[in-house]
This record gives sequence, structure tokens and C-alpha cells, in this order.
Amino acid sequence: MNGPWRIRKAWEKDWARIREIYNQGIEDRIATLEEQPKSLGEVKAWLRDRPPRYVVLVAEQGEKIHGWASLNPYSHRCAYTGVADLSVYVERRWRGKGVGSLLLKSLESQASLHGFHKIVLYTFPFNGLGQGLYRKHGFREVGIFRNQGVLDGRFVDVMAMEKCLARSVPAEGK
Repeated sequence: MNGPWRIRKAWEKDWARIREIYNQGIEDRIATLEEQPKSLGEVKAWLRDRPPRYVVLVAEQGEKIHGWASLNPYSHRCAYTGVADLSVYVERRWRGKGVGSLLLKSLESQASLHGFHKIVLYTFPFNGLGQGLYRKHGFREVGIFRNQGVLDGRFVDVMAMEKCLARSVPAEGK
């Protein structure tokens, strides 16, 4: 990785670039069950309507963003307020070069700061590059959901992975 990298919270001016990178993930069929590229309006609504604890980070080198990651709600049920779902998307030509690791490390720190004790994610069993990233950072495979979704008219399996960030149950009333 050439030059210094900066991981920071996403700003409104980043939304178009986040959309470009997300749409690459949709086109490449390795990271999401989404099939149609997202419009800028859809991405703006998704980013604008997030509670502050569900951060979106970008990986920036110079003035160019090459990846982004987010903490997302896992469930609307209050029993799961300490669990976040995550997303990591890296520009095609930067995949496998450490950008995802930079983002994931920063995202885990943000998760702890915002009171999450666990992060979960869902990936395709055939996405070895993504699984390698998550395993390197201490995530473990929980299991595989068979025929979990449909992509391009075919059933697709989805692997669940998790990482516990906290070792103890919070005290009552906190």
C-alpha cells in the first residue's frame, strides 16, 4: 500500500464514491444479494437516516476513497442493542491489499466505543478473500444458511460469522 492511509467517518461529499464502490460489489456478485445497482438517492437515504452509533467509515489515500465499512442494525429488538451487523466494501483494484483490514480494525474500535459487544456478518461461502479478512481479525464461522437468498435466479447459501468484543455481561441498568 503506497502512501499514508486515513480512516475516517464518512462525510456527505463521500456518498457518490461509496455508491460506486458498493455498486462494484453488486456487479461482481461476491458480497451482496442485491442485484441492481443503487442510485445516489438510495445511498443518500441509507446514509442520512442512520443513528449515530451506526458509523460509516471510509479508507482514503490522498483525496481518493478506496473502501468503506459500516456498522448496521442487527435487529430492532432491544435484546440485541449490543449486536451490530457489519459491511466492508473495497474498490476492485484494492481488494486483497490491506484496505479491508484497515477498515475492519477501525470499525471494531468504533463498535466498542458505541457500546456493541458483538459484531456479526454474512458472507457467501465462495468469497474466500472476505472470509480470510474476517478470520484474520478473529471472526469465527457460526454456520451456513442453505438457500438463504436468490441471486440471478438461483438459490445462494450464506455463511454467518461473528466476533465477540466484550467478555462480560453489562451490569443491570446500564
